[in-house]
Formats: sequence, structure tokens, C-alpha cells
Amino acid sequence: MSVRSVARVVEAKPTLEGAGVHLRRAFGFGDTTEYDPFLLLDDFRNDVPDAYRAGFPWHPHRGIETITYVLAGTVEHGDSLGNSGVIGPGDIQWMTAGRGIVHQEMPKGDAAGRMHGFQLWANLPAALKMTPPRYQGVTASEIPIVTDDDGTEVRVVCGTFWGTKGPVDGVAAEPIYLDVSVPPRTRKVLPVEAARQAFAYVFAGAGSFCDASEPLAVPTEPAGWHTTEPPSEVANRFLVRFGGGDEVVVDAGDEGIRFLLVSGKPLREPVAWYGPIVMNTQEELRRAFEQLQAGTFLG
Repeated sequence: MSVRSVARVVEAKPTLEGAGVHLRRAFGFGDTTEYDPFLLLDDFRNDVPDAYRAGFPWHPHRGIETITYVLAGTVEHGDSLGNSGVIGPGDIQWMTAGRGIVHQEMPKGDAAGRMHGFQLWANLPAALKMTPPRYQGVTASEIPIVTDDDGTEVRVVCGTFWGTKGPVDGVAAEPIYLDVSVPPRTRKVLPVEAARQAFAYVFAGAGSFCDASEPLAVPTEPAGWHTTEPPSEVANRFLVRFGGGDEVVVDAGDEGIRFLLVSGKPLREPVAWYGPIVMNTQEELRRAFEQLQAGTFLG
């Protein structure tokens, strides 16, 4: 077994999306090979209702899957197929946009005004870009929690971990999506297959991710997107992208640490991307926007 190297430490960047939602973007609209098969991760946690209530009105998607994970508050959604519903605390919505869908997502805070959640975009391979759209809605009670002897808890959303299978299935990139909580001052070793791209996104507490396999490398990024010297502890709203290896090692700090641990098999396909539409060629992308203008996008 070999510990995965720390390839990059990134602080999520303040971003404005939708009709005026203030969120933090951990990655997206950059070099797609770094996180392949994943394209974007947004952290839309906010305790100020005016910063999120305008939401994400009607907009199209094609060629990707969007994964929405809510921790507090709710997200009301509807789409061009007539589907509608509410994603509540601890729930997951895994939407495969496929050949095309138009939908809206409207966040509503809880009684204290909190709206906490994440949205991850996963790419679809060329062979499935035009597949029929579908949803996998999973409630908090359906997501299994596995607990180790040291008190580490893992919510298994998708994929198999420690012998437990998550409820989301049939996803092209075969991702493993975990919500990991490690108790204070505990070292934890978490297996991640060597063939996968992997990252951790911290959203509570702090800790150190060991870098035992290879020297640390932090490539140059635009200002604000990474620390010039990676911190000894990684805290809230920091993302760690891992290099090679087959296990992740984390040392939790005095308050413990909670993070998303996500991995997937790279597609290694060309990407032509503009906004919520992701295809393989510029011609396919041009055609998609022509169909939007002509009203034939959903045909």
C-alpha cells in the first residue's frame, strides 16, 4: 500500500452564480484533466438568506451529471419533464442530464436562515452524452453510515466502501462519494483505488493529509486559488487534490475533521464546455446552443 501524495491544496473561491447566489467554488472551468471525470465543485453554504434566496432559475444542462448534497435548509426543484420535489437535510439528488433537460433549483433556509450544501458536476462519456435524462433522489435515511472502532463515521452515498454499498448506482464514471467524519486527534487510513482521481473537500474541523509517497507539488494558479505553501492543517473550505497511491491518510485536529472524499475513473476524453453544457467537440457544443435558440433542445 502507498499513501497518496498531496498534489495541490486549494481554497474555495467566492463566486456569484444563478440569479445572485453567493457561493464558494473549489474547482471548475479550468484544466479538466486535473479532476477528470469531475468538472466542478460548488459549496453553497450560507447563513444569510439574501445571499442565496434568488436561487438558480430555469437553465439547461446537457452531457453531465449534477450531484446536489444538502446539509441544512432545503432545495426545491422542478424540470422540463414535469418532475418536482424538495431536497432536505442529508438528502442527495443525482441528476443525469444526458441529452438535455431544463430545470430550476431554489434554495430555502432552515428556521435559523442556514442554507448549507454542495453541488458536484461529473462528466458523461461520449457514448452517454445523449442518453435520456434521469434522477436518483436519495433521502438521508437511505444513506448507510459505517462506523469504525475509533469512531470514524463514513456516509456512503455512491460506490462501495468498507464493504458497504451506497444507494446511488448506474453512474458512468463509477464514482465513490463519501462524507467522512474523523474524531479529534485520530489518524485514519482510507483506501482509494490507485486508478482513480481523488480529492477531499473539508467543511468542518481541520486536519493534516499525509504526503508520504511523492514530493509536494503545487503548480501555479491564479491568485486566491491556492496557498503558496500548503498549510500544515487543512480547514474549512479547503480542497486537497491527491496524486498517485492507493490510500489517503489524515490526522484529525483537536476538533476532529469532516470532509467529502470523492474519487472516480478518468474518462480521458476531449471536453468542449460552455456553462452547463459539456460536450466532446466544439461542433457538438455549437449545435446544442443552436437547438436552445431554435427551441429544439429537448426534442
